[in-house]
Amino acid sequence: MKHFKDKFKIINGNDFSLKDFDTDYTADYRKEDAAGALQELIRKTAAMQEELYAARQYSLLIIFQAMDAAGKDSAISHTMSGLNPQGCQVFSFKQPSTEEYEHDFLWRHYKALPESGRIGIHNRSHYENVLITKVHPELVLKENLPGINSLKKISNEFWDHRYDSIREFEKHLRRNGTVIVKFFLHVSKQKQKERFLERIDDPTKNWKFSAADVMERQYWDEYMKAYEKAIKETATPENPWYVIPADKKWFTRIAISEIILDTIKELKLKYPILPKAERDKLLEAKKVLEKE
Repeated sequence: MKHFKDKFKIINGNDFSLKDFDTDYTADYRKEDAAGALQELIRKTAAMQEELYAARQYSLLIIFQAMDAAGKDSAISHTMSGLNPQGCQVFSFKQPSTEEYEHDFLWRHYKALPESGRIGIHNRSHYENVLITKVHPELVLKENLPGINSLKKISNEFWDHRYDSIREFEKHLRRNGTVIVKFFLHVSKQKQKERFLERIDDPTKNWKFSAADVMERQYWDEYMKAYEKAIKETATPENPWYVIPADKKWFTRIAISEIILDTIKELKLKYPILPKAERDKLLEAKKVLEKE
């Protein structure tokens, strides 16, 4: 274990700056050892998942936020590959539907929360409402909010209230047993370019590419400011952020897996102990089976 949970963890945004985090950091891991290390982490996490499911006391909400081509999809598929699918739920949030725009911005995310004992994975999340909407504030107008009928009405106070809503939402979830793990996959602009070109050149990856992705690159600096601000405003000891280097996908997956495993371990889960009456029934059932 390399203790990435401490290295990449943000619990207080006062001194946080994205420039302090290296996008191609790999600790002292070697790529040739990465596959074996990842499989061992997945094996241990799968065992802990069974305890989580059996105890039914906590749920785990894992949030993935990142720029396009940072590796969210592959991180999810690799780090969750050994888990029991019956105990996992994955939601990928796209542009809100008409019905979703008719509710507050947290509504569709609340509906997608994992039940007790389960692991919920949100590919993008409620944070899009202070990320893409911060870069493209015209999207806020689609929410038809009271008093917000023009871009001029979207003030700093509006964003402060939105960050506050997110903090309170997450605080409520934590109080009620939902443990939140928030990952920002921190990829460099150059690495994003390389991955975009790879998607264009490889016919099997063409489906992953959209010309709109390139258009969004012109807002790179604005997105970095939006991510930095969101993390600064919503990183707390109870609901921290983890800024994960994402230029090397093989390392990204190891760091994510270790943090998830450590998070579940800290819950100190135990298999439920049956009441005496139920244990007596088990013994009776055992006797019946042994007589067959």
